[in-house]
Amino acid sequence: MRGEYGAPIGEDVAVPPPRPAPDDQPWAHAPNRDRPDPTPPAPRERRLSRGRKALIALGVLLVVLVAGAAAGVQVLTNRVLGDVERIPDVFGPIDEATRPQKPAGTEKTINFLLVGVDTRAGEQTTGSDGDGAAFVPGRQRSDVIMLVHVAADRRTASVVSLPRDSWVTVPGRGKNKINAAYSIGGGSLLVQTVEGLTGLRIDHFAVVDFAGFKDITDAVGGIDVRVARATGDNRGSFPAGMNHLDGDQALAYVRQRYNLPGGDLDRVRRQQNVIKALMSKAASRGLLASPTGTLKLADSVARAVSVDDSLDNGGLRSLVLSLRGLRPAGVTFLTAPVSGLGREGRQSVVRLDGTRSAELWRAVARDDVTGYVAAHPKDALGSNPR
Repeated sequence: MRGEYGAPIGEDVAVPPPRPAPDDQPWAHAPNRDRPDPTPPAPRERRLSRGRKALIALGVLLVVLVAGAAAGVQVLTNRVLGDVERIPDVFGPIDEATRPQKPAGTEKTINFLLVGVDTRAGEQTTGSDGDGAAFVPGRQRSDVIMLVHVAADRRTASVVSLPRDSWVTVPGRGKNKINAAYSIGGGSLLVQTVEGLTGLRIDHFAVVDFAGFKDITDAVGGIDVRVARATGDNRGSFPAGMNHLDGDQALAYVRQRYNLPGGDLDRVRRQQNVIKALMSKAASRGLLASPTGTLKLADSVARAVSVDDSLDNGGLRSLVLSLRGLRPAGVTFLTAPVSGLGREGRQSVVRLDGTRSAELWRAVARDDVTGYVAAHPKDALGSNPR
């Protein structure tokens, strides 16, 4: 029997400066289930606290997909998967007649909409370890929104960041920043907004908090990222070259707001850079060689991430195992094309490039992001982001 996816069933504080990557690590420098899970987790109220900036939910989710698939089904126990909190009824309120359909021949592709919250509290507020206040419309914004597309053959994936200040149409609300959709109407309204913007059908939705991201980074023993030139702010400093970051330092790196020439667009690239490093470290042979280390990572991820309730334990396990051929090198990172910055009243906004964006969404729909990147290489994450 095969499953749906074809597989067998607080305040800112300064942190110490990062240490250079060690010289003895050369690599550092270079719908319904066929069979419902017998023990699905009991539904729980979705709980979140006020968020100002976003964590990279994608990093967390792709870590469990890539590392989980590489580690094998033995770590994907009901206990681990049961710790992944489910977000109830994300897609239920959306009129099916208004939703885009996938082009013929691409029905097996998967599109995730991934967002994050940064409460700046000491504890995470999403996942099964979350203990924040219930979602309150108007009090939460996800400052980074990512759309991840997994190809039908499960060997490649693309990650497209939608800048938080993108000026878009929010269904029923007129024009607004894209992150306002989550603030106003939670996951359902954000899904509708992104589907209307891109013409892509969203299959799943996930959220994670910064605190959970920190724990996952520490669980893999830290990550290595390359910095184009020395920079920093009151949260920490980063020398030019390769930097080894623990969880706190990684948060400082992605949260940096000042001294970045590209502003928030540079922050988007940093967040993608951290995701890439986190995926590579999680899938590394050394980590996965240790059953204890693999289980620790799986536990950290499961307790940090929350996913929509259409992914029960059986569905999540099937999805992970279907991605056994996906490796970090097969994941392409892009930013939605931007034509410039502007203002709407008192708000500074990002103007998306309508022509190139439409070309990108068509490429994603056709499962041909490689062709788009070949034509527009500057839209992809470079090897040496600021």
